[in-house]
Amino acid sequence: MSESITIALTKGRILRETLPLLAEAGIAPLEDISKSRKLIFDTTAEGVQLVVIRGTDVPTYVRHGAADVGVVGKDILLEQGAGGVYEPLDLGIARCRLMTAAPVGWEPGGSRIRVATKFVNVARDYFARQGVHADLIKLYGAMELAPMMDLADLIVDIVDTGNTLRANGMEPLDEIASVSSRLIVNKAAMRSSYQSIQSLIDRLAAAVESP
Repeated sequence: MSESITIALTKGRILRETLPLLAEAGIAPLEDISKSRKLIFDTTAEGVQLVVIRGTDVPTYVRHGAADVGVVGKDILLEQGAGGVYEPLDLGIARCRLMTAAPVGWEPGGSRIRVATKFVNVARDYFARQGVHADLIKLYGAMELAPMMDLADLIVDIVDTGNTLRANGMEPLDEIASVSSRLIVNKAAMRSSYQSIQSLIDRLAAAVESP
């Protein structure tokens, strides 16, 4: 790769599942990310560096050109919108579902429902399509607590195994979207560094397809 490329990676599970794909594409950090407090890492690929940040910040870094490429969950793209970036590749990792969930046996009791979620834009669109009047309450974590404390009737959240819901007396209801991690690219960078970025896309696509 001739031009320099900065890749923004999402902390946590997505990072752990992205690193093997990058390694197959010939890009590996020169030190153990899990044991470092650094945020920027040089790699085995000349001119390629990795930046490790919160998932909610990845589209912002890529959109504004601070990073050329990013890896982020589809849930974040649905919530924030994908303006200013291309989404050329589904990496097929960190799969989960964005769902509504409620206490076991819950039934609607009025014309309006209270919904706790950090995905307020996704939830607003979903309930509008369903013709449901929903009062949205934005929270940043521990969604299952909201119905237990009578703050909300339902929640909209990411569901993986469903174990956390069950442990708190809740059950998943309707799937809003199937979620996996996506490669996103800054539109200007795609034009100015087309050869390098397209090479990266092709290598990652091959890694995704490999058994």
